Amino acid sequence: MRVKLALSTLCEDPCRRTGLSTLFPEFVAHARRLFPEVTWLVFVGKGAPWPVEDTGVEVCRAYPSNGQPLRRLFADHFEVGREARARGAAALLTVGFFPVRPAGLPVAMHVFALNHLRRGRGVRDVYRAWAVSRGLDKASLVVVNSAWTKSRLGPAKGPILVSPEGLRHDLFMPDGPSGVPGITGRYILWASNFYAYKRVELALAAYAGLPATMRSEFPFVLAGGDWAGGRHRAEAEAARLSILKDVRFLGWVDDEALPALYRGASAYVLSTSEETFGRSVLESMACGCPCLVHDIPVLREVAGDCASYVDFADCTRASQALERICSDGDQRARLRASGIERSKLFSFDRLTIERVNAVLSMIGAAQP
Repeated sequence: MRVKLALSTLCEDPCRRTGLSTLFPEFVAHARRLFPEVTWLVFVGKGAPWPVEDTGVEVCRAYPSNGQPLRRLFADHFEVGREARARGAAALLTVGFFPVRPAGLPVAMHVFALNHLRRGRGVRDVYRAWAVSRGLDKASLVVVNSAWTKSRLGPAKGPILVSPEGLRHDLFMPDGPSGVPGITGRYILWASNFYAYKRVELALAAYAGLPATMRSEFPFVLAGGDWAGGRHRAEAEAARLSILKDVRFLGWVDDEALPALYRGASAYVLSTSEETFGRSVLESMACGCPCLVHDIPVLREVAGDCASYVDFADCTRASQALERICSDGDQRARLRASGIERSKLFSFDRLTIERVNAVLSMIGAAQP
């Protein structure tokens, strides 16, 4: 029996690349291969890329993306459900909300961020708190990417599926080209957009605590897109710490170019204060790059004992841990081998099977 599922990706801003930029196209492409009886209606913002070309994937570009947030919110809440129903969809998949007008469709809501828990006073904070809370009360299925995220959500009307993120093992693997153009030898890597919660200033402080000779031997390479002036502040902090000559900012790096950066690095650092999964850690491990990450529960859930953990707020210990991972060949070899093996537990096949089966069960439960 053929089933059509609708997926709204309007939450993406085509001018700002995030993890969702690659997650949903990979999800739909794998779903078409693993569940050929399921066809898709994907709502993609005007001007936003959608790389999947498949006769079983219908792309609707009638509505704006998050580059126009108010118009996008109106479309997602009042128009997408009606359009999905009119085009024969049996369910609607969303990110972080339950539509005001779902047109009678059962809804599977993804929750990949916990910004709603901050309970700020800004309009965006108020909306997020309302949208996620309402979704937990009304969605037929909630999909999260880690058990830690589920633990933070509280009760929901429907089941909460813990489905870890996937990884392209044909791309993120230990074998292949490595290094950064213009840098010969070893280096330390940071790969993330410059969001405030990533706390790049703590990673820079840990790096600044290394002996000058080690900084010269191990330049600090930072790859990632800007956000609200985060890159400028990082550059200013590197200058304040007198380490700018040993730091290189690459800007945004496409997924296809990331594996070479991971493979060539002596260590990958992530000083983030919060994550709901931490995909960059998984990518790094898969490429054989040892990880030094901030000690938070969700990163231990993802990496297990295959990463080194430290409290980056303790600058002295963070510097010591970074120096150790760069100088201790045995530790790097252990983390490299164990990280490669652990990364094999995560795949888009697994993600797709878990999520599509859950949505199909949701549709069955919603039938009169």
